[in-house]
Amino acid sequence: MGASEIPAFVEEVIDAGCDICAVGHEWYVLGDLEEMDAASDELQRIGEKFGDRDFLILEIIAHLRSLGRYVDPGTSAKHWTDNPKQNSPSRQFH
Repeated sequence: MGASEIPAFVEEVIDAGCDICAVGHEWYVLGDLEEMDAASDELQRIGEKFGDRDFLILEIIAHLRSLGRYVDPGTSAKHWTDNPKQNSPSRQFH
């Protein structure tokens, strides 16, 4: 996976039904366990399509944060939608 593919990767994970978001500045999650279990086949396909992304973790996190898809530990936000800056309504996951 290249850095230029990060937006497409994030979009495909969202389209698979997973609520991908950054956790702080060092981690991100594809979604909760139920979402990931329900989308396991699609997530496997996405993983095969985009390949290794471990070396891009900080870039993926930066992209997610730019979309407002992040939760910072120690804040009152319980979900990324609690942040002041939110993604466009067409890309929000509910």
